[in-house]
Parts: sequence; C-alpha cells; structure tokens
Amino acid sequence: MKHQLKVVQSSGSLRRVLLGGLVIGALSVATTSFAQTAATFPNQSIRMIVPYPPGGPTDITARVVAAEMMKSLGQNVVIDNRPGASGMIGSEMVTKSAPDGYTLLANASIHVINPSVYPDMRFDAIKDFTPITQLAQVPLVLVVPANSPIKSVKDLVEFAKANPGKVNFGSAGSASAQHLAGESFKIAAGIQMQHIPYKGSAPALTDLAGGQLQLMFDSMPSATPMINSGKLRAIAVTTATRAKARPDLPTIAESGFPGFDISTWYAYWAPKGTPTDIVEKLSAAAAQALKNPEVIAKYEAMGAEPVGSTPAQFASYVESEAKKWNDIVKKSGAKLD
Repeated sequence: MKHQLKVVQSSGSLRRVLLGGLVIGALSVATTSFAQTAATFPNQSIRMIVPYPPGGPTDITARVVAAEMMKSLGQNVVIDNRPGASGMIGSEMVTKSAPDGYTLLANASIHVINPSVYPDMRFDAIKDFTPITQLAQVPLVLVVPANSPIKSVKDLVEFAKANPGKVNFGSAGSASAQHLAGESFKIAAGIQMQHIPYKGSAPALTDLAGGQLQLMFDSMPSATPMINSGKLRAIAVTTATRAKARPDLPTIAESGFPGFDISTWYAYWAPKGTPTDIVEKLSAAAAQALKNPEVIAKYEAMGAEPVGSTPAQFASYVESEAKKWNDIVKKSGAKLD
C-alpha cells in the first residue's frame, strides 16, 4: 500500500508537471500570436459602427476621416450605421465585439452625457471602451431671432432678468449638448429660462426664426445657414476660444462668464481590452488623416475644428467631460422629458 501510495503521488506530480508545461506552452504560443497580430494589424477590413443614421454630423465626421485612414492602413474601413436609443444601441454592440481593433465606435459627446441621464444603461460608457482619438470639436453658437432686441450676452441676461418666466430656449432634444448648454448658462448667469425640447435642431431653429422661442444654443454647422440668410442673429460661441469659422463672435467666457466652455465633439473608441499597439496605430492613422488639407477643408466647411489627440490625451478628456456633464445635470436638475 505504501508503495502504491508513492506511485500515485509520483503520477500526480508528473501529471501536474505535464499540465503545467502545456499551459506555459499555450501561453507562449498565444503571446507570440498576439504580438504578431499587433505587428501586422490590420490584415482585414475594419468595421466602424456609427450609432446614428447616415448623413448626420457624427456619420459625416466619421466617414471623412475613415476614408483617409484607409490609405495609410491599407484596408477598408466600412461604416456600419446602427441608430437608436441616443446612440446606445450601436455603442452596446461595440462592447460585445472582440477587442482586436476590427470593430470600432464613432460617436459624439452624447456618449459621455448619457450615463448622467440614463441610470439603467447596460454598459459603462467609460470603462467598457478604449479611447482612440478625438476627431473634432464643434462650437455651439448662441442665436436669437433677427428682429430680437438682444444683441449681446449682456443684453440677454438683462432681458431675462427683466422678463422672468418669459424666456424660452429650444434644443435638439432633452439632455442634448444644446439643452445642457442652456442649463449651464442659466446657472452661470443666475437667470430663469424655460427649456423647450424638439426632435432635432431643424424644427427648433424654425420656431426660433418665427419668434416662438427667444434663443437657442445650437451647433455651428446646423445654425450657420439661417445665420447667413439673415433669419437669425449670432450672439456668441460657447467654447473657451473664438471659433475659427466665426472669429468675429465673442465667447461667452469673454462676455462676463470666465470658464464657460461647452462644445459638441466627435471621436473614435475601441472595445475595452484592445491592445495598446493597435490603439496607437489607429490613433496615428486618424491624426495623419486630420492633417490632410482636404479633410481640414471639409471639417471647416461644417464648422468643425480638427483635433487628433493621442489615446492618453483623449482618455483624460473623456473623464473630464463626463464629470463636467454630470455636474451640469445634477446642478440644473435636467432630465429626459
């Protein structure tokens, strides 16, 4: 029995050694294969999920850069539009994709706003994604009807204080950047304004031009046609510095509200766990595309300002933006209507 016991122990030890060797060998092969994958990426088409319909600002912004990235990456970048639920349907699809760099997300700043207004999201907008790069920043512009007596930020504050309960501002929808910009300005200026949500910027701008609203914070590309046609008057921009597309317009910050800085922006993400080498290669390809004169011209025509940040820079920006929007939502009490 003693002899048999020793044999069993010996066999168990041998089994453990053999199994250990197999595990180490498998890990070694996996590591080698992983390194080769990162070094040769990409060797097939890349799918970029845009969680909105074709033709919108996120779709256009993503396509312009993706088309140029194909040249440096040597592979097709296929846009896959998956609209719905404020971008959350398409975004969730990305979280369920393999973290190999072949499925990416192109989204807007609403990606980091959603967690503040949707308490039951099925994914974490920060932790379930790997930041690649911020593509562009788009200023919001404060606009009023062309015949409005309001001609400056100071005028707006004085008008609102003299007419309590009579100032309505429109937006593209509840919890949108346009809505929260208005809420943030209410807090900064200490004034009362009633938010009127619309299904998109177009109907809100139409009512603004018709006098049903007193003001609106809207994206530069969306508001510019009515500004140029004389139906609306632009008062100021919401970014920290003046917009390149309208350098004549002052910022709200320089109009008496230092630190006011709100914009919409567009970016690329990968699923959580995507290898650093692959993320850096994608980021570098996007940054190179954003330096192309044709890409710059297309962005500027939209009122967008190219960025091209590194993954680390964008990761830091995402965290700061998420905190900023969350603070605005909490302080204003903004909610879905």
